[in-house]
Amino acid sequence: MTRTLPGRTDHVVVVGAGLAGLSTALHLLGAGRRVTLVERDAQPGGRAGRRTLGGYRIDTGPTVLTMPDLADEAFAAVGDSLRRRVDLIPLHPAYRACFADGSSLDVHTDADAMADEVERFAGPAEAMGYRRLRDWLTRLHRAQMRRFIDADFDSPLDLLTPDLARLAALGGFGRLDARIGRFLTDERLRRIFSFQALYAGVPPARALAAYAVIAYMDTVAGVYFPRGGMHALPRAMADAAAEAGAELRFGQRVTRLERSGARVTAVVTDQDRIPCDAVVLTPDLPVAYRLLGRRPRRPLPLRHSPSAVVLHAGTDRTWDHLAHHTLSFGAAWRSTFEELTRTGRLMSDPSLLITRPTATDPSLAPPGHHLHYILAPCPNTDIGPGAAAWSDLGPRYRDTLLRELERRGLDGIEAAIQEECLITPADWQAQGHAAGTPFSAAHTFAQTGPFRPRNLVRGTENAVLAGCGTTPGVGVPTVLLSGKLAAARITGARSTVKPPAAKPPSGKPPSGKPPSGKPSTAKPSTAKPSTVKPPAVKETSA
Repeated sequence: MTRTLPGRTDHVVVVGAGLAGLSTALHLLGAGRRVTLVERDAQPGGRAGRRTLGGYRIDTGPTVLTMPDLADEAFAAVGDSLRRRVDLIPLHPAYRACFADGSSLDVHTDADAMADEVERFAGPAEAMGYRRLRDWLTRLHRAQMRRFIDADFDSPLDLLTPDLARLAALGGFGRLDARIGRFLTDERLRRIFSFQALYAGVPPARALAAYAVIAYMDTVAGVYFPRGGMHALPRAMADAAAEAGAELRFGQRVTRLERSGARVTAVVTDQDRIPCDAVVLTPDLPVAYRLLGRRPRRPLPLRHSPSAVVLHAGTDRTWDHLAHHTLSFGAAWRSTFEELTRTGRLMSDPSLLITRPTATDPSLAPPGHHLHYILAPCPNTDIGPGAAAWSDLGPRYRDTLLRELERRGLDGIEAAIQEECLITPADWQAQGHAAGTPFSAAHTFAQTGPFRPRNLVRGTENAVLAGCGTTPGVGVPTVLLSGKLAAARITGARSTVKPPAAKPPSGKPPSGKPPSGKPSTAKPSTAKPSTVKPPAVKETSA
């Protein structure tokens, strides 16, 4: 039995309308709480935001959506449905992997299609190894989900369940790279099922094999794209929260928390004072701890994941060999992780994620144009170049990336760019992300499960944390779960509601428009539709 907040929790203020905050709000509303959601930006989304450049609609955060049922669970808490709100498109292939030797492979989530592709790429023995790996990934996910991922922890003793023995028997406490190597001998294939360790901030050679569960999400459960871009998900969640009675306040920055003893009594913004019975904080950990006026003591300082440089490029052409998601691997592998996590140098032979959302939804760009998102992992500002250095380094690294992309077959890419936006660790740091990384604390053993910063903070009775810095960790699925777990700390109930049938009300499709941030007048018990209008999103140019 995990701990819950003592005292009254009738009115909860949720700080931050990112995926974690929106998930929290929906689960709280479903449990009958009154919810006020406060967001500094003019729109929902947080990291999963939206920027418009000359007619290109750019997702500013994650581009890969897996495990959509976790989002569906949040909608279901208020009697709604993800598929009622969002047109989800399964991606086939989930990824295309391109290697330095000129070979390429499409990553399918269908077992037979992927086995055929692996056999074409590397032979029948590797195809058999893939089938055994897929079975192992499925059993690993089953052993972890209920007790280790979708779980609050109050003590390391909470790990002592039968699932711990199952996880150990599956080799979950070995090393990821070595475990994948038991199934696949082709080094290129091994990368496909281990590069995800970078999301956790740990090289595959040092990551726990348990983190292969991320590969399960990508390569078995499937990859999806919401029509209208990833930002369609938080926008739909905000719509559902408003219709269920949440009061949405956009464009308000939280400046401090009022306290009486060990309890927070009000959230103060730059525009208002909001009395509350409890508060959920979803900003990055340093911001949350500053608002609380205290941080937990840890024997060692937090280690942060690598960061990323992201170039958003709107172009007048595209390249046929690019899928929706393309993994462009350099020849180097182990040395790449050494640079990102130990020496603090930029990748000398980069591996890149290239996302082309207009391959699936052409409406995200002007007619006849295309949108490309190039993500290059880089060291965080704790071990690599500091935030100040990126003012000069950023433009030079942008040019380096474009030259490398030209070399890898994207001929004429620089000349094709019509609009662009470059994001560096300096930008992430300016947004309040510690160490200049949007990926928060790394998932080392000492920062995982019960050892990760907990979502309850000593010295404050009625505050809960949510987001990628706390339980269970980094990534869209886990951030959605963090909101559910934060809500459970308040309500004492875990959501087990089944998603309703996915059909629009009255035969009409949902609007998909973000609420304006004006207070909704709907009561939680009546769940009347919100009548607020979306904010104007200014179009900017690079």
